[in-house]
Amino acid sequence: MRALVASLAAGLILAGCSSGSDETAAKRGAGGGGGSSSSLRLERVVSGLDSPLYVTTEPGETSPLYVVLQVGEIVVVEDGAVRPEPFLDIRDEVASGGEQGLLSFAFDPDYRKNRRLYVDYTDVSGNTRVIQYKATEDGRRVDESTARGLLEVDQPYANHNGGQLEFGPDGRLWVGMGDGGSGGDPENRAQDLGQRLGKLLALDVDAPRPEPAIRAYGLRNPWRFSFDRERGDLWIGDVGQSAWEEVDVVPLERLGELANFGWDVFEGMKPHEDKEPNPAGRLISPVAVYSHDEGCSITGGYVYRGESIPAARGRYFYGDYCSGTVWSLARGGEPRREPFTANLLSSFGEDARGELYLVSVQGTVFRLVGS
Repeated sequence: MRALVASLAAGLILAGCSSGSDETAAKRGAGGGGGSSSSLRLERVVSGLDSPLYVTTEPGETSPLYVVLQVGEIVVVEDGAVRPEPFLDIRDEVASGGEQGLLSFAFDPDYRKNRRLYVDYTDVSGNTRVIQYKATEDGRRVDESTARGLLEVDQPYANHNGGQLEFGPDGRLWVGMGDGGSGGDPENRAQDLGQRLGKLLALDVDAPRPEPAIRAYGLRNPWRFSFDRERGDLWIGDVGQSAWEEVDVVPLERLGELANFGWDVFEGMKPHEDKEPNPAGRLISPVAVYSHDEGCSITGGYVYRGESIPAARGRYFYGDYCSGTVWSLARGGEPRREPFTANLLSSFGEDARGELYLVSVQGTVFRLVGS
């Protein structure tokens, strides 16, 4: 195994937490209630990548796949092979290792016309940067001279950088920010609305100087979040501290309300610190949790909206980085443990048809398929 992958495994890239807990039962089905779907399996798409962290496709397309590599590259995968020339190479601008690196990117919804795309990475000083680029006219690579800074946030520690970028139903680019790192949110940033850490921020990318708006707070490390492409609901996998991992949901009709997900007053559904939450936003409890008897660090995913697996439609898929366990959850239902695992699960992704992909930091991208 490459040295970088070994360091990720040792440092728990997504977690920043210890394993083990005396509590073995998690409310709302941590053990995989609701049975198992034996027809689901993983099909390998490509392997041998250098620490992949995210995968996506262009708007309206199902191929090729664009894969984010932690070291600071985006590569293009066609027919199971990687193009020789990377789509983007900013390795000289990225601090990589542990929980730092090039963490995700998003195509502009109008990419076919404006060629815009957006990346989130930790720079050489360890701070979060969100940059807009434009691809060349032929779409083969990114023109790095078009870089436009949209957001920069100082990071006090090297962990809990968040990193996910998703365009929301409001047309804005949403950015996931962790609480700044260390353990236990020592400076209480997640509940402080004067801070950008521990938040979901929204950017109007068409504004001359986008001002980030806080849409949610009380998050420890929302490593991966997504919007249901059919309903518009927001789903978050928020990484826990020492005992609980959680899934949070905000329905479309409440996305305009300020939401408080409770950290560091709560970890999962359990009290973490003896204090009151910031009352500015509506306090939201998780829809699902699992204990550290089941894993160490949640990797949030997507609601499946593809056509190839009808039985999976409407289920939110998520998993654990350490155990490789994958669950799925229908709104209002109980989590179901799936019959496959994905070791060192760094991310999920989806294509334009809503088909799902899973990424292992060990170097492989899988597609979710039915038997």
